[in-house]
Amino acid sequence: MKAASGTTAFGRVAFVGAGPGQADLITVRGAQRLAQASVVLTDALADPALRELAPQARWLHVGKRGFADSTGQEAINALLVRSAREVGAGGLVVRLKGGDPSVFGRLEEELQAMAEAGIECEVVPGVTAALAAAASAKRPLTRRGSGRSVSFSTAMTRAAPDHVAAEAASGPLRASRSADTEVFYMAGKQLGALARQLVRAGWPTDTEACVISRAGWPDELHSDHTIETLGRASMLHAGRPTVVLVGAGARPIDAAQPPDTDHIPSPSKANLST
Repeated sequence: MKAASGTTAFGRVAFVGAGPGQADLITVRGAQRLAQASVVLTDALADPALRELAPQARWLHVGKRGFADSTGQEAINALLVRSAREVGAGGLVVRLKGGDPSVFGRLEEELQAMAEAGIECEVVPGVTAALAAAASAKRPLTRRGSGRSVSFSTAMTRAAPDHVAAEAASGPLRASRSADTEVFYMAGKQLGALARQLVRAGWPTDTEACVISRAGWPDELHSDHTIETLGRASMLHAGRPTVVLVGAGARPIDAAQPPDTDHIPSPSKANLST
């Protein structure tokens, strides 16, 4: 289809967060965009049941999985541009990403490709895996008096040319002690190495750690450890998308020990103004 100026008229692209697991964890807006789509480019971790929300669309699988054969990023970018051209003005292409598109979802590269092609796009947020993992294990990531900061990190790092899928390459694993709660994505195959890096970063070996795999799915698992014993979780969570919580947010809720509220002034001591 051609615009009046003679240039190609592109459709829009919506980057939609599918949520962390089952189809009913997608947002209402995400479901609406799927219902409007002519083409859907979907990730490996998106629930196949989401196809029921877009039976009219052509579905293309462009999934990425760590340490496995994956669709290259340049190929995905080119496919997005081609699909937006094919649907034409008024059409919609959905790029469906597991979790939230902005959190370890390679969103930057795809937004850049859309900007270079002059394609209008939007980003529809989704529930990221860290929040789903904390919810399923009933571990609040922030804790009153002890957990005032949270850091998200990936255990997978880029160590490959751009034409190779970044998640299929293993780079140097890094860990830090920059927040009260540290959350590590894609750590399932590197739990022993992660434990060693955490100790090097200054975390005590008896620090609580919680490992959650397949968060948001009926077969989700979680197990409790310390940093010293974190590597033992590898077999239990093998081959499953895994999130690791370390620090304040990994601590189990103890009904016998209420939250620390000593730092909060009582109403009689607080300065009140009218």
